[in-house]
Amino acid sequence: MKSKATSRQRFVLTSISLAVLTLAAEVYAQEAQRVEVTGSSIRRVAAEASLPVTMVTGEELEKRGMTTLADLMMALPESASLAPSNAGSGTNINLRGLGVNRTLVLLNGRRLANEAIADGYANLDVIPMSAIARVEILRDGASSIYGSDAIGGVVNFITKRSFEGKTISAQMVQPQKNGGADEQRISSTIGFGNLENDGWNWYATVDGHRRSRLLASDRAELSTPELLTSIGRAPTLGSGGYAMPANFTTATNKTAQNPYYSQGCAAPYSIQGAKNTCILNANYYGTALYANEQLTFYTRFTKRFSEDHTLTVDYMRGQEHILGTKNPSTSLAANGVTAQLPSTSKWYPGGSGGVPAVAGLKGEPLTVTWSVADLGEATTKDKQVNQRIAVNDEGRIGGWDYKLGFVYGHSLRENYYESGYVSGPGLLAGLANGKLNPFGLQDAAGKEYLASISVDGAMNRHSVSTFTGLDLTGSRELMSLSGGPAMLAVGADLHRDTTEDQKTDITSIVTYANASPSYAKSSRNVMAAYAELELPVTKTLNLNVAVRDDHFSDFGNTINPKFSFRYQPTKAVMFRGSANTGFRAPTLFDRYGYRLPGATTTTSAKWDDPVQCPGGTPGVAGTGKALPGLVASAVCNTTLPKQTGSNPDLQPEKSKGYTLGLVVEPVKDLMMSADYWHIEMKDMLANLPEQVYFLNPEKYASYFVRNADGSLAYLKNVTMNLGGQKASGIDVSLSYAFPKTALGNFKAQLDGTYLTQFDNQLEADGPYIPNVGRFGAASNGTTSSMPIITFRWKHTLTLSWNRGDWASQLTQNFNTGYHDQNLVAAQYFRDIESYAVWNWTVSYRGFKNTTISAGITNLLDAKPPVTNHNAYTFGYLSSAASPIGRAFNARLTYNF
Repeated sequence: MKSKATSRQRFVLTSISLAVLTLAAEVYAQEAQRVEVTGSSIRRVAAEASLPVTMVTGEELEKRGMTTLADLMMALPESASLAPSNAGSGTNINLRGLGVNRTLVLLNGRRLANEAIADGYANLDVIPMSAIARVEILRDGASSIYGSDAIGGVVNFITKRSFEGKTISAQMVQPQKNGGADEQRISSTIGFGNLENDGWNWYATVDGHRRSRLLASDRAELSTPELLTSIGRAPTLGSGGYAMPANFTTATNKTAQNPYYSQGCAAPYSIQGAKNTCILNANYYGTALYANEQLTFYTRFTKRFSEDHTLTVDYMRGQEHILGTKNPSTSLAANGVTAQLPSTSKWYPGGSGGVPAVAGLKGEPLTVTWSVADLGEATTKDKQVNQRIAVNDEGRIGGWDYKLGFVYGHSLRENYYESGYVSGPGLLAGLANGKLNPFGLQDAAGKEYLASISVDGAMNRHSVSTFTGLDLTGSRELMSLSGGPAMLAVGADLHRDTTEDQKTDITSIVTYANASPSYAKSSRNVMAAYAELELPVTKTLNLNVAVRDDHFSDFGNTINPKFSFRYQPTKAVMFRGSANTGFRAPTLFDRYGYRLPGATTTTSAKWDDPVQCPGGTPGVAGTGKALPGLVASAVCNTTLPKQTGSNPDLQPEKSKGYTLGLVVEPVKDLMMSADYWHIEMKDMLANLPEQVYFLNPEKYASYFVRNADGSLAYLKNVTMNLGGQKASGIDVSLSYAFPKTALGNFKAQLDGTYLTQFDNQLEADGPYIPNVGRFGAASNGTTSSMPIITFRWKHTLTLSWNRGDWASQLTQNFNTGYHDQNLVAAQYFRDIESYAVWNWTVSYRGFKNTTISAGITNLLDAKPPVTNHNAYTFGYLSSAASPIGRAFNARLTYNF
């Protein structure tokens, strides 16, 4: 990285050069009406764009029966987004599988404040669906217009320009099978003033959505013991973990036992495990989909002073609540004190409390691993509030089309211990003084004691991020060329990001939640200057050159160019392509976020400690053997302590990419396109998936940080600069409007992406590991430690029909199969099947001012694919498929 002094000089020189170029240019007036397309600052006819842009209208979202933007993000072929079923961060988009913070999300061409904890991506749930006119997805790499960090692409949500009238819409989704996951959405929009006739317009829309919780027991057929056993993940393989009734060991006997094992443990809270122990019943406590509530508000005022001058002010407020559930609170050791039950407790086996006696006990204290069933599941409430105000002044002065904008965004995220949480030390004290029974449900005294140590309702985390930006863009004609007028656009922007993140003191009391008090605050200023030149060299060849100079207050300068072309030798054939470079600084959270000396969480999957439970097959939990004197359930086939947080040594990553495409219209109403894309990164910022460490523990031994006695203090799993990444594929699109018939109008469209390469390099100069169609060697990082999922082929197929007041659409979302993780015994090695979901909707507009729509989601009731990846608790691919099954939806819209 160059010195800051040199960087500033380069920035100033670049800015001066652009200004000189601008002032020196000879200009001509432009009379044609043109629009701005995502990826460029130059207004043009949309069909003239040389960049691959996918557009989905708000009307199309309704036709597909979508209730949230998550439905759209999961369906896009170019998206490798994780299903947001249990994500406290909400919905985010991951174009090309490159990571959510390499996809730039815009609202009307400008940024939002990022989700407040990670501060690296936008939560789409805060954007009101009822205000959306269309969504434009720029599918090529870093944009020299919006920011060099848009390595994976740009998603631009564009709201309605104006609205006049009143409308209310209600929508519901009801799964066919019993249980939760029902949805309700209601929205209302009101607007006054006609922009063309009155010169002004104001409208406002409010949009509310809720989804109820879907328990794993509501879809028990998806994770039956028989199914899990058939893929090598028999539930009864676990032993000695936290359960009710509790398992116990003694100072002289480290083999876990349970006084109720012979009685079948305690349904429904636990089931029999291996080696005379009880284990938690995952199907009873598990959650397939979290409860979720969203309330969004958007308003926009537009004043047209003249044909050449328009002022727009808009305000957005999005609020989301997600109720997350975890296994019940446990008797984890706190402040060096273990969970011990003395012989003086009436709940000691064979004592007056009625707990069955256990042979061999002689009154020695018992170390118990207890899951407090009386408290129910531990529930957290994740609250997000995202607000943004934007001012846009655009017009024409002296032959220049200009746009001046200001935006301020504020993102708040708070997390609460909603229910089922108690003081960790208090829990251990209740065992020691005999008030709490670890082997059964509590009596009245025990319930009263649990209530006395409750911390329900306490806030455990408070995070804020802000975005403040000012931008100015001007464009005009330069000169006439053979193909038309050459166009120049220049611009500059200045923005400031801030983040503040605090884990409150209550986390030191809830010791078993694996969090500690922390505080981090940081900020970053970014100044940028950019220019774009459009050159219609001939009637058939158009060139576009753009360059952007960004100056980061903490990383200095980076200059990133972009070149694109469009060549159309005939009306029916067009070639297009682009090339670019990119630069992404570490997020404020990744580099400056909280840093704690010990473990901050536990692994998402169960593993064998390679040192204290050696001898097994690398990466296959439950195959090792605990060292003498150690409790097997504490070091074998169990979740292990893990450290997450910021990494002060992170450096920016760089990228380069290109696209090359062909668009043809061989016959009327038939359009076909194919675009090859390729992206390479170096110094990639990512987390290593957990299996990487355990598949090769010798290589990554330094990441297993140990205490003086050899026990594992934590697995270091912070974001780091890895080696490189190479990704490439082909986007294809085909649409055909059939000739009109007496039966109506028919249209078919296919949009798909075929991956040809997705390779990760885990360290600089190391080998590249192919990941297409298999669980990736790098994780999604910011939102999950789960490996990246990259399907070889993914498509959306739509078949639509309309006649008079009737319309209908049949949609298929499809992805190819997958090579399973297969970190189980060899006889269970398998492949994951392909997955296809059909959705059908029909609508009728024949009633005055009323539109009625109805449909079926997952028409054929396809089950989510089964996986033996040990981080998927319920045995199905929950991050890429829905457990809901067939569901019915209906929508009613009334215009006043």
